[in-house]
Amino acid sequence: MVASPLVPAPPPVEFILASASPRRRELLAQLAIPFTVLPANIDESVVPGEEPWVYTRRVAYAKAQHIARQFPTAVVLGADSVVVLEHSILGKPRDPDDARQMLSRLSGRAHTVMTAVAVLHYARHVVCLDVVQTLVRFRLLSPSAIEHYIATGEPMDKAGAYAIQGVAAAFVESWKGCYTNVVGLPLRRTAAFLQAAGLPVPILPEHSGQSTS
Repeated sequence: MVASPLVPAPPPVEFILASASPRRRELLAQLAIPFTVLPANIDESVVPGEEPWVYTRRVAYAKAQHIARQFPTAVVLGADSVVVLEHSILGKPRDPDDARQMLSRLSGRAHTVMTAVAVLHYARHVVCLDVVQTLVRFRLLSPSAIEHYIATGEPMDKAGAYAIQGVAAAFVESWKGCYTNVVGLPLRRTAAFLQAAGLPVPILPEHSGQSTS
């Protein structure tokens, strides 16, 4: 009997996160898939009159596309998050005064957090793209609470000038939808996209639902 020659296992597919966000890096690590961080340097300016979901979808895809063109055999993940209040996009504050204005506008009101996720694998012709939305309601914030929060420095690199997983958790009266979406990456949708691109996802998160405090 002649032994069959051993067929070498295919090399593992490289997985690249096209984002510099430390929150996305930490969230993605929860899926237990090795990845490389390679931020995409693209123009993220809003086109005049552009709808928020169109904007975040376009930017997430552009981030993934920028890196996928350089690494066509890799699975590339791009993402972009925005806070939307009355159809207006609240991005990262320019300075403390901008953060103060954003938080004052969010006080006592509901807003929507949109995160677009794009997963590309050029070699396999895989394109996955979607926008996940979570509704968040803030309690009324006193001027002193806003000033204290700004003094922590936490708002300055966050869309909408707050981090739900940080000190600003105390500002949230309720949320409905995917919690990790508000942090910066909807893990269940991301996991599904990565599986579609051929990556094994050993851990499927449970981070959807609603909370009222």
